[in-house]
Amino acid sequence: MPEDDAYLTRCVVNTTARSFYLLSSDGSEKEITCETSEQFMDVLKLCREVLDEIDDDLLIYTEPAVKL
Repeated sequence: MPEDDAYLTRCVVNTTARSFYLLSSDGSEKEITCETSEQFMDVLKLCREVLDEIDDDLLIYTEPAVKL
């Protein structure tokens, strides 16, 4: 793989915000926020299918935000 090809190093899932925070090997970051719970579940399913096949450590989850 050429050195200038960036690849995904981590996908952080925030279930409370229905968002995904993507980190790449070149240091770039991107946040994806889903508008509906159905859209969120579709993206999560894709991430699980693709990333778990590569490396179980690529997909992580934030702690749920709970108000007391």
